[in-house]
Amino acid sequence: MLIVDDHLAMRRAVTRVLESQPNVSVCGEAENGRIAIDQAKKLKPDLILLDLSMPVMNGLEAARILRGMLPMTPILMYTSFATSNLAEEALAAGVSKVSTKSSPPALIDDLQMLLKNAA
Repeated sequence: MLIVDDHLAMRRAVTRVLESQPNVSVCGEAENGRIAIDQAKKLKPDLILLDLSMPVMNGLEAARILRGMLPMTPILMYTSFATSNLAEEALAAGVSKVSTKSSPPALIDDLQMLLKNAA
């Protein structure tokens, strides 16, 4: 899994939580969408966890490019600002699911569902 978030503390916290799951391994991290694209090219992750709001290239822009590069790789967008409009825009950009940062259990459930469906 590739974790993309502009806040280092958030990336590290999410990595710790997700790697506590039995079938999850983080292969890389990125602090913006442009770096995520470079990392995804190299690492070919089985899932991308992508923040919405980032400098340089936001999650929606990155999702459009990542979807074209890795069409079978699920993209889970997570954000503090989940709305139905955002969900529609994210799905149109190629995101598989939108989850909220405020609920780690929901984020883990969404992640596990995407991993199961991708297998």
